[in-house]
Amino acid sequence: MWVGNGSLAQVTELKQQIAEQHAENERLLERNRVLDAEVLELKKGMETVEERARHELGMVKEGETLFQLPQK
Repeated sequence: MWVGNGSLAQVTELKQQIAEQHAENERLLERNRVLDAEVLELKKGMETVEERARHELGMVKEGETLFQLPQK
């Protein structure tokens, strides 16, 4: 009961590991929900695609003028 398999120390350690794993699982589930929503948004509309193209790739629509200002 005090040492070895099934000891109180081992049971306490396993309960701690289970709690940590549950917390990690919740964090990953939330991240997956956010990613799923983003995927649906990308599949549905062009707004998100356009926004990403502008911010990540520096793309500009035809007829637009891009002004870049120096950063301080």
